[in-house]
Amino acid sequence: MIIAQITDLHIVPRGQLLQGRVDTARYLELAVAKLLALKPLPDVVLITGDLVESGDVDEYRLLREMIAPLTMPVYVIPGNHDDREVMREAFADHVYLPRQSFLQYAIDDSPLRLIALDTVIPMRTEGELCSARLAWLETTLAQAPKKPTLVFMHHPPFATGIPHMDHYGLVNPNEFAAIVAKHPQVQRIVCGHVHRAIQSQFAGTLALTCPGAAHQIHFDMTDDAPAAFTFEPAGLMLHLWNGRSLATHTLYTGAHEGPILYR
Repeated sequence: MIIAQITDLHIVPRGQLLQGRVDTARYLELAVAKLLALKPLPDVVLITGDLVESGDVDEYRLLREMIAPLTMPVYVIPGNHDDREVMREAFADHVYLPRQSFLQYAIDDSPLRLIALDTVIPMRTEGELCSARLAWLETTLAQAPKKPTLVFMHHPPFATGIPHMDHYGLVNPNEFAAIVAKHPQVQRIVCGHVHRAIQSQFAGTLALTCPGAAHQIHFDMTDDAPAAFTFEPAGLMLHLWNGRSLATHTLYTGAHEGPILYR
């Protein structure tokens, strides 16, 4: 099973640039082209939050238009830039999404079970898994204790070492860790939010973040570093399940030289 992950698309209204600099629509176009050029094609695509910049209806409309060429199932979750209710309506035809409350769900009809978590706190940058969301997770994991599972969420549950991003991470990682630690079927936790490829041990498994589909967060580990972004190569991840274990690859979008055959 091949699971593609893209994240932090930050789509803005047609014809606009994010921060006056980033053509997020063009970057998404490159990501979609990259996915469709893969051989074999991914079985599913996960979009792990911050689908749009302002939670606006027109932004979601443009996003739906741009991902329409993807022929495989696409599973979405919200990030802190998304509006949960506007997003729910924009993806009303995605029948896996609950029609009320949090946008979290389980996909059971694949070799690797997929569990989506909604970490959004409306009007806030940091994320949370409240008691209701944690209870749902515990119940859902307990329903299939033997089935290998991938959990996907927006906010990472671990410290990345980039102080200004860690200030806006998941506010209650310990409660989440206590549940994950009881369920060894969790093979991987994949996240967005940080716009960089980072991995960490977490609660007996591996948690990681995916590069941004457009801009990347500037890598600076000093305590007083300002929030900044860079035009390092945009990327995506492929999680390859072989029936026993997961291998994760980071791929980069856009033009680059190669492949060049060895002599």
